[in-house]
Amino acid sequence: MTNIRKVAELADVSVATVSRTLKTPDIVSPETRDRVLAAVEQAGYRPNMMAVQFRSQRTRNLVVLVPTIANTFFARVIGGIQEAAQRRGYGILLCNTLGDERTEQAYAGMVSTRQADGLIQLRAYDPFTSLNGESRPPMVNACEVLDEAPCPTVKLDNRAAARTVTEHLLSLGHRRIGMIKGPRNSPLTRDRLLGFQDALAAAGLTPDKSLWCPGDFTPPSGHRAAGDLLARTDPPTAIFCENDEMAMGAMRRIREAGLRVPEDISVAGFDDIAFASFCDPSLTTIAQPAEEFGHEAVSLLLDIIDDRDGAADRHRIMPFELVVRESTGRVV
Repeated sequence: MTNIRKVAELADVSVATVSRTLKTPDIVSPETRDRVLAAVEQAGYRPNMMAVQFRSQRTRNLVVLVPTIANTFFARVIGGIQEAAQRRGYGILLCNTLGDERTEQAYAGMVSTRQADGLIQLRAYDPFTSLNGESRPPMVNACEVLDEAPCPTVKLDNRAAARTVTEHLLSLGHRRIGMIKGPRNSPLTRDRLLGFQDALAAAGLTPDKSLWCPGDFTPPSGHRAAGDLLARTDPPTAIFCENDEMAMGAMRRIREAGLRVPEDISVAGFDDIAFASFCDPSLTTIAQPAEEFGHEAVSLLLDIIDDRDGAADRHRIMPFELVVRESTGRVV
């Protein structure tokens, strides 16, 4: 087995620096850390991680709770989490919770019992609510965030983003705009609906709730909701879908009805998933930096674990951008 001296030679650092990088990578400069980890990989060095964990009193594992790994946006966030965690010498334990509270509490218990060092929750639910005043384990709430989260958060200003995409549709002359909403109890659904209403109110329009359809962030729900909207005697001229997957389902239903996007009806989404620029027509949407959500969540969580000043009170609001493509056009 390759020894630590070979790694030090390849990385052009001391043996002590290699040891520090493997035990406490957070105290080593990013450049040195990257060089040592590359040398470890090149040399095929496999340190005794049980000994490292024992000395540092850390598992170097982070638990990640995701409502559904089938969601393309969450998959990108997870990719960002894994990338950032590996860069800092951590692994991730991923749980596909399907929004089940008991499952989330069970996996969060791994942090409470020190089988993992911290937790990233991607849903608006606190799995540590039963602690009853006990010291809270390290946790970050990202993406779908609690209104009064008891921990650091990483989120988008969903209300402002939804207002922006609605203003785009209004600027094209649309006045009857349908909406396909997300899950009923999600803060994302609520905030995106509020932004939609903000834009209509600013344009002097009264929201028509009969043009609002429920969805669940999946393509079939967008397909079904679009069918309901098209069945109306006075269908909308544009549809704002609260995520891209529903928008793609809606566009398919519109084509099945013999209509064209955007000539007969415009469609806009939210998220800018990879398929958004490749579907036909390409989808107008709100782009949010999914991978950066993951990077920021890991950074905040490790700040708590390292007990850095003010870490527990930090909150990040990520940027968004309106990406105008072929699926939206002027009212004919």
